[in-house]
Amino acid sequence: MSTALLVLATFAASAVEMVEALTIVLAVGVTRGWRATSWGAAAALAALAVIVAVLGPAVARLPLAALRIGVGALLLIFGLQWLRKAILRASGYKAQHDEDAIFREEVAEVSAAATATAFDWYAFTIAFKGVFLEGLEVAFIVITFGSSQGRVGLAALGALAALIVVVTVGAIVHAPLSRVPENWLKFGVGVMLTSFGTFWSAEGAGVDWPGGEICLLAVVAYVTALSAAAARLLAARSHTVVLPGQVSAP
Repeated sequence: MSTALLVLATFAASAVEMVEALTIVLAVGVTRGWRATSWGAAAALAALAVIVAVLGPAVARLPLAALRIGVGALLLIFGLQWLRKAILRASGYKAQHDEDAIFREEVAEVSAAATATAFDWYAFTIAFKGVFLEGLEVAFIVITFGSSQGRVGLAALGALAALIVVVTVGAIVHAPLSRVPENWLKFGVGVMLTSFGTFWSAEGAGVDWPGGEICLLAVVAYVTALSAAAARLLAARSHTVVLPGQVSAP
């Protein structure tokens, strides 16, 4: 995989998860205060950095063929899950992801919790859990993408760039990033994860792709076309077409 493609893939996949984590952090911070919320988010980021630093080199020492089969299989599992949801959303069978609605739900939930101590451990815990759980998927993406190419540091750079962009935009608008085309991003990330998983697992099993890594572009195009066709077929059956960014009834 080229340097630019590796960074772009890691950036896009990480940005999707970080937008969701930011929504939780903003809801807690606005409602409960920023002191404990910031500490919770920072603690989660520190824990995730340790996980990447420890597991990255360990995974990279595995035999390349076995590593590509394992990584490819894991990427296929994640990619197909994301792609399935994206296709259902695009066809109208599943409600579109709405960060504004999620933000309101989080605010209502954290507002109802009482604080009995000087330090708001509830806010700390919610912020930590939100950032850590969403960040685990980012860590998985960084480790799998990076280790399969021997470039964990480069993959981490893509995730760091996504973190900087999402946090900066969130700090400026001080609201959920509802205008980010997240449903389109999830569709694209699902295509990328599925394509990379197919390519790497087949390569690890001994498949000699014609043209080498350039053939990955053909796999991406094929998965994109197949997914779009599936969305259109389902939309025709439901007589409804919901574009990413619109909100349908569940």
